[in-house]
Amino acid sequence: MQVIPAIDLRHGRCVRLLQGDYDKETVFPGDPVEYAERWAAEGASWLHVVDLDGARTGRPSPINMTMLRRIVEAVPMKVEMGGGVRSLAAAEDILALGVERVVVGTAIATDTEAASVLFSTLGARVVAGVDARDGLVAVEGWQRSVTRTADDFARKMAGLGAKRLIYTDIARDGMLSGPNGDALRRLAAAVSIPVIASGGVGSIEDLLALRALEIANLEGVIIGRALYSGDLTVRSALHILQDRES
Repeated sequence: MQVIPAIDLRHGRCVRLLQGDYDKETVFPGDPVEYAERWAAEGASWLHVVDLDGARTGRPSPINMTMLRRIVEAVPMKVEMGGGVRSLAAAEDILALGVERVVVGTAIATDTEAASVLFSTLGARVVAGVDARDGLVAVEGWQRSVTRTADDFARKMAGLGAKRLIYTDIARDGMLSGPNGDALRRLAAAVSIPVIASGGVGSIEDLLALRALEIANLEGVIIGRALYSGDLTVRSALHILQDRES
């Protein structure tokens, strides 16, 4: 299982929100590039970057795109990026920066035709973001929910051609309270494509619990706040999730 560290950008700074609440922000000191370099040195092969400003406004933030370019140029990791990607043109512009794949949520949740075009044009370079609050899909930077369950949405996106999903349980995001194993198991069972889990991982015990779920198509886990707090390192997480003898 892949360990994917996360960098959430707001006004060019590295931050974390609690449950997606922009009024509950923690700003971490230092250059975001330095965090990326640390995690690359610890063995991460992928990095997850979110443009929080773009997620809220619906268009990529210029200052965050500048930081994204710096990150891509600085580290050997493959980078995936989400937040404010609401069209095929926006996705292609971000991929042109050297990003390996883009994560799209709002655009595919609100426009089935746009979803089909994105998946057919970009293939595995676009990832369906399934962000859920109380089981319902949330859009527009998690500021609004739609009347569609995460499981049904995941199934529909797979049917339209999505090659991979990132599932985020918003209630767990940034809380270090552990992932929602039951919800993750249900969503992964609804599709046959790879699923990446996000939200709530705060300890070695949480990683062991994820591994114990034995979900065949669980490809990886995104870890954010626990890496900044020091509760986990990329190296320790890799040891737990990739060492079958541990």
